[in-house]
Amino acid sequence: MSTTLIAFVDGSEYAESVCRHAGWIAGRSGADVKVYHVMGRREAVAQSDLSGAIRLGARTALLDQLSQLDAERSKLAHEVGRAILEDAANIIRESGVEVSTRLRQGDLLDTLTAKEDQGDIIIIGKRGEAAGLASDHLGSNLERVVRASHKPVFVANRAFKPIQKVLIAFDNGANALKAVDMFARNSAFAGQEVHLVHVGKQSSEMDTALERAKATLAAGGYDAQIDYRDGSASDVLSEMTAKEGYDLLVMGAYSHSRVRSLFLGSHTTEMVRACKVPVFLVR
Repeated sequence: MSTTLIAFVDGSEYAESVCRHAGWIAGRSGADVKVYHVMGRREAVAQSDLSGAIRLGARTALLDQLSQLDAERSKLAHEVGRAILEDAANIIRESGVEVSTRLRQGDLLDTLTAKEDQGDIIIIGKRGEAAGLASDHLGSNLERVVRASHKPVFVANRAFKPIQKVLIAFDNGANALKAVDMFARNSAFAGQEVHLVHVGKQSSEMDTALERAKATLAAGGYDAQIDYRDGSASDVLSEMTAKEGYDLLVMGAYSHSRVRSLFLGSHTTEMVRACKVPVFLVR
């Protein structure tokens, strides 16, 4: 069965990275790509309710002009949306993969809820148009998407880089096991260097769990190395990705362990903000 990636793009600096990561993953795995641009309701409104202005004595001609301006703005918003999708499709097609595009109106989460069953992986940028490039701001939709999606979510960073070295955070929780299984089944990362890390003290129970995870990865063609690290999970993982040459962090979201705290409230924001590489989240 063919895999389908669902990528969300906007007018932010991160949109190109979303497209290039989608093209890279699809090009290596044979997946199809569906690209969505979701216009906010205000962008798509064709005519405002200006009837209240009549009571203020506004002339009918002025009301007509304002209505026409709203219509022009709505038309322009649609044209911008189509242009964003066209650019996105052209970038992804450079990887030789099939792309379809959709322009939607409303809330991004509504589109995700309605369409995620048609895909296998969701790809979204770390930040959106409103967040700009400031390192202390994340996309307003990011945590909403991660919490709501029942599919793995690939969070793209600003700059695309082919993935060669992967760090998988492992705590033996249900979602960590799902993350290992998902990764093992995904041919996009074939041939990459893979490391399994547990942040915490070594134990015979965790040794066994890590060896099982390694065996699962081996069945998928990955020769993973096992590592233990001490310290705060957020500090350790962000430092490892920053200083040890990793190109991707894979982990289970909302797992029942020390890693669980990374994905509740402000800890989610802090973790994704701290990592300068893409983060692949699995529930």
